[in-house]
Amino acid sequence: MPIDIEKDDVETALQKLKAREDSFRLLEKINKLGSWEVDLRTHQAIWSENSYNIYEIKPFSIKPTLELFFSFLSPEDLVRVKAIMKELLTTHQANSFEGTVILKSGKKKNILINAQVLLDDNGIPVKLIGTTKDITEQVKLEQKSQELSSIIENSASEIYVVEYDTSKYLYVNKAACEALGYTKEEMLAGMTIFDINKDLTPKMIDELKKNYQKTKQPYLTNQSIHTRKDGTSYHVQSYIQRIEYDSKEAYVIFDSDVTQNLLVSDLVKKQSELLLHQANHDTLTNLPNRTLFQKQLSEAITAAKKTNTNFALLFIDLDHFKDINDTLGHHIGDIVLQKISSRLQNCIREDDSIARLGGDEFTIIMHDIKKLTDIATVANKIIETMKAPIKISSNMLHITTSIGISIYPEHAHDKSNLLKYADTAMYKAKEKGRNNYQLYSAGMSAHAYKRVVMENSLRIAIKEKQFEVYYQPQINILSNQLTGMEALVRWHHPTLGMVPPVDFISLAEELGLIVEIDRIVMAQAMAQFSKWYKNGLFPGKLSLNLAMAQLQQSDFISNLFNTMDEFDFQKEWLELEVTETQVMNNPKLSIKRLRRVHDSGINISVDDFGTGYSSLSYLKKLPIHKLKIDKSFINDIPKDEDDIAITKAIIALAKSLNLGLIAEGVETEEQKEFLLQNGCDCVQGYLYSKPLPVAEMTKFLKSF
Repeated sequence: MPIDIEKDDVETALQKLKAREDSFRLLEKINKLGSWEVDLRTHQAIWSENSYNIYEIKPFSIKPTLELFFSFLSPEDLVRVKAIMKELLTTHQANSFEGTVILKSGKKKNILINAQVLLDDNGIPVKLIGTTKDITEQVKLEQKSQELSSIIENSASEIYVVEYDTSKYLYVNKAACEALGYTKEEMLAGMTIFDINKDLTPKMIDELKKNYQKTKQPYLTNQSIHTRKDGTSYHVQSYIQRIEYDSKEAYVIFDSDVTQNLLVSDLVKKQSELLLHQANHDTLTNLPNRTLFQKQLSEAITAAKKTNTNFALLFIDLDHFKDINDTLGHHIGDIVLQKISSRLQNCIREDDSIARLGGDEFTIIMHDIKKLTDIATVANKIIETMKAPIKISSNMLHITTSIGISIYPEHAHDKSNLLKYADTAMYKAKEKGRNNYQLYSAGMSAHAYKRVVMENSLRIAIKEKQFEVYYQPQINILSNQLTGMEALVRWHHPTLGMVPPVDFISLAEELGLIVEIDRIVMAQAMAQFSKWYKNGLFPGKLSLNLAMAQLQQSDFISNLFNTMDEFDFQKEWLELEVTETQVMNNPKLSIKRLRRVHDSGINISVDDFGTGYSSLSYLKKLPIHKLKIDKSFINDIPKDEDDIAITKAIIALAKSLNLGLIAEGVETEEQKEFLLQNGCDCVQGYLYSKPLPVAEMTKFLKSF
């Protein structure tokens, strides 16, 4: 009831005011609305009870201020909201805006602010008033609605919403437009179902409506023929359901193209053929799978026996394919496999057969081999074909293959051994540096057995931590001072003795065990460095080799800092080394991952620089501090003019990019003098020291 100024006494007026305020507060609570005002001179505020409730603060337990409100805003909204407030004070116009607040409990809420500036008689802003509404549930519903809309819009089925009375299209999804060749705008500009269903009549529609009402089923099925914009047609199976859409009576139609099914006057036969195909073919590449390959190999043996001919079995494995799955995801890996399978099919002869055994393993059966050069021609063609980079989205991928070859009947008469020997030869190709092919020889079987034993031993070594860290000093040749040392892993095998890294690192990488080995080395080296520093020795920086597989681990950063904390290891003591080849396998992703390390305050150097294929455009984007000149360029200095030119170029490049430099493999005074004269002040190599175990390295530190 409104206040009557002439008739109401003060008490009555106050009662009416209180009643109105109570009603207003009730409306606030119902609408999740809180009112507030801020004195712009004192910044003190007044909040309604529901304003406190929105922020889950006990009503009137603390004195509200504008700063208190700002403290709840999410970091991404704080600057924007302050700018809006500033604009309010300038324009004096009412404004509404949304934001996200983070409560003390960690819960997030979406709020809607309505604000208005009040001016005094001189036009100066004195007060800011407004309301806050909790719109969290509304935002969730909108997000859910958007998700459902996206699912419908991107569905593989054609989806149409048709007005019940006029048969005009009210909505069509992307699949419908793509199937028919019309744009969404064309279809919604007045087209009806009769425009794409040429055989459909209004009478038929009426019959369908009657059947729908009579059966009282949740949906109705129907078959019809769609006519595309270009005049061609296709058969569809329809599922029709009555709905309300945009306040109009309508029905939704889900259509699937069933043309292929109808082309077969026997559906059971078609399904049987499809099931048989699926059972014998790889779903990703549509190549024969392992099951069909085994059958093809048996048939090849039978045919070769009858005709007294030879055939070859090629076992093909993609090099470092695991890195693609780990870094870019299996969806990119699947695309790579599809492209690779297409390339392989273009490499074989007409009568040869190809299969995918699984993962990144493929086989080729080359029938009726006349001479070994026939095999070499196909194998070389495969290797050459793979050199072309594969572009997927913004990624340029370089894939190589290792190929092992066995021959019937020279190497074996049964399919089991033929496959085993080809597999053995493939691993030999990997050991030879990958990107090559190897023909099976009898000695390889013993080698394959040794590899299996080594793999088992390596897994035990990781479990029992049979690894020891050696250290090779890094020296500033200008000042003759120790600047740091590189940590190098050694394996103490219980029966074989000391196993050098060259015999197990590549195997560990291939098996995905390098991450665990890296972490063992990291912990040992950090513990030892901290001990040296505590004992008054100064080992400089610790250079740790970082495999890209390690960098790709989601917990790499947290594990790194946890290890540093555990051993009281300072981050300024650390430098991580990544090889140029691994970085350039996927430069964009490498930049992103290395940036996280760089931003955490840790130095990064590029190891084996000059052996890969990095481009200047990527190199300048890498968050690195140092280049390490590979020892292959140092070995023949000062005799080899090419090595001299390359080394000078690397030094000049590093200086132009303001990067530090270190050369590895320095063994002679001549090499040292060359590097000194050309501006590379830091080296490591046998000239100063070989890699040393802890005890010998401690003596070195005390004497240096």
